[in-house]
Amino acid sequence: MPPPTAVDSWLASRRFGVVIDAGSSGSRLQIYSWKDARMVRDQEGQAVYNSLPTVEKGTREGDSWIIKAEPGLSSFAGNPEGVVSYLAPLLEHARTQIPPSLQPETPLFLLATAGMRLLAPTQQADVLQATCNFLKFHSHFRIDEPSEAGPCGSSVRIITGEEEGLFGWIAINYLMDGFNGAEHERTTYGFLDMGGASTQIAFEPSEEERQKTKDLIDVRLRLLGGQEIHHQVFVTTWLGYGTNQARERYVGKTINEFEANRAMSHPSPVSDDDTVPDPCLPKDLHLTELPVQPASSSTHSKQAHELVGTGSFEQCLQQTAPLLNKDAPCPDAPCLFNGIHVPPIDFSVSHFIGVSEYWYSSEHVFGLGGPYDVVQYERAASEFCSRDWSHIMQEHEESRRKGTLGGDGEVLKDGQVVSTGRWGDKVEVSRLQMQCFKAAWLVNVLHEGIGLPRIVDAGGNATTDGQKIAQQAEDKGLGKPQFQSMDSVGDIAITWTLGKMVLEASKEVPPAPGSTRPLVDPIDDIPGAANSPVKPIRPPFIDFDSIEDQLAPHLPPSLTRHALGFSPVSLLFYVVVMTFIIVTLWRLRHRIRSTARRFIRKKDRDWAAEGYAMEEGHSFANSFPPSRPPSPPSRGVFRLLDPIRRVASLSSRQPPRPVAIQVTSPEPRSGQSSPVLRSPSFPDFFSTSGTAPGSPRLYNVNIVANGSLTSLTSRSRNSSRMDLPSLMPRPLSRSNSTI
Repeated sequence: MPPPTAVDSWLASRRFGVVIDAGSSGSRLQIYSWKDARMVRDQEGQAVYNSLPTVEKGTREGDSWIIKAEPGLSSFAGNPEGVVSYLAPLLEHARTQIPPSLQPETPLFLLATAGMRLLAPTQQADVLQATCNFLKFHSHFRIDEPSEAGPCGSSVRIITGEEEGLFGWIAINYLMDGFNGAEHERTTYGFLDMGGASTQIAFEPSEEERQKTKDLIDVRLRLLGGQEIHHQVFVTTWLGYGTNQARERYVGKTINEFEANRAMSHPSPVSDDDTVPDPCLPKDLHLTELPVQPASSSTHSKQAHELVGTGSFEQCLQQTAPLLNKDAPCPDAPCLFNGIHVPPIDFSVSHFIGVSEYWYSSEHVFGLGGPYDVVQYERAASEFCSRDWSHIMQEHEESRRKGTLGGDGEVLKDGQVVSTGRWGDKVEVSRLQMQCFKAAWLVNVLHEGIGLPRIVDAGGNATTDGQKIAQQAEDKGLGKPQFQSMDSVGDIAITWTLGKMVLEASKEVPPAPGSTRPLVDPIDDIPGAANSPVKPIRPPFIDFDSIEDQLAPHLPPSLTRHALGFSPVSLLFYVVVMTFIIVTLWRLRHRIRSTARRFIRKKDRDWAAEGYAMEEGHSFANSFPPSRPPSPPSRGVFRLLDPIRRVASLSSRQPPRPVAIQVTSPEPRSGQSSPVLRSPSFPDFFSTSGTAPGSPRLYNVNIVANGSLTSLTSRSRNSSRMDLPSLMPRPLSRSNSTI
């Protein structure tokens, strides 16, 4: 489809933005658009001054605003050159949707997430460089210049889970009108996101807690009127607490407990029966799983075991709760779970919206997406888990043949069951297999982890409905539901990429008069960025987290980062480095000692030289150049500064000035003159041409005319004498003097 033409009214004054979400399983290119702020203000007037720019899909109709490529960008770690053919279809699609005249002013971002974070630093750097080169030299889109952020600045980089949560918080509050209206009327939503590897939380604490909490990110957005709005947001992530990695830890824990119980009941050699009961699987479902993260170092516990579902949702809740690691050390209280600091949440004021797995685990099987009711949710989960797996598969096949949509699980309306066991054609077998575990994990994270209260009416609410509770709360003036899962608002999906584009559209709004501070990403707006909890991921010198993630499955639970409260890999690295330094210094101790003595005793040698110079009848002041006067010998700690002062004086040292030279000759005979003290102004003593070949020299230019060099060390202090009359000039015929 060709891009819209200049005569298209929809295109008039329209701006575009392109963002590529480079995830672990694939990359999605999404095109967004918005109207120019100046044109909107001219057309709408002051009515829109307190609103943000309206960000829409980048195409007028259809789903051509989004396209996906597989596999993930991280799969090219060993072949960075393959990035060209991988990204070429995505880039070509963006060029066909955006007019060529608008491409130079259209920002293009490729922001990598979970998959790229797990690569080694050198692999990250290679893939990012190849990606930057391709996007920069094969398109006309606006891409940043190289900076500390990366080879293409902030346009191509790896973002953290906290940044995902922050952009998601902007997206959900933009769609739910949390930023509109007067400042005192704004009420923002909290944001919860759960994926396969991690889970994030982002919310604006109460005013009282904002004054106490330091780890807040200042989010600045510009309204169409030019004024800025400010929100202080707390955001954090729990790596390893997504559904997939939580399942891996659960399997390792379950197999280890099974082996420990079997060893206690059967001290004899281990039997070949590796069937492990699993309450988090539907009844009679058999799965053979290899523990990726075994909790024990025994050889047998690392082997594949067959897990058989017992279908008990209540037992699954109990066995998955310890995975939250609530007992982990909390260096910065208060903490929610796994020792991660989170300010206190007032759920009577803060209302949360969950996306991704919160939506999938609620809607796709149970049909309970939207306002959350824990009683209804747990009842649907318990019913599903207890069902026989063969019956679930039979119903799934019938649903796929009929193309049935919606009505998943047991759905109640006004206390009556209206449908059961009907799943949409998008529900896969893998979702049905893990649904019981994921439902239990979601409930534990919400209530045991984050602390969402379990609200139950005094008279019981066995027949309650999420939508009905939301309506009742609104009728009673109790406000919005405390938690609800969502996937989209209108025809716009809730993704962190939308939040990034809202921020970019806000940057293009002309600022109000008197505002000189540029609008930037929240992570670039932190005064103490070095101590910020949110740091963009750059390829580091040594990636301790990646190394530790690879070693964690092979370590006992007591030696993991979660149990110790610090990184054992980082500690081991620094111990090795310090040991190497100490051993090196010990091997070089003799050389270091001799070098130190040479520097320390040099001043003593200078003073000895002074004594010998005085013994010879020379002036000590003339033994040193005027630019480097003698200094008294150093003592104590000042002796350590001598080498530094000596090096510093090298650059300012001047050539030594000539000193007076005494020329002696044999005792004069009758008619001859006495020795004379020659002036240093005569050049013949200092030029090669004016010095007789073989004439002896010293550093201080003391020359003996008879050709013998007086040794300063060969004379004894007791036998030395100073012939004062010989120092006095006497008349001497120049013609008879010898040099």
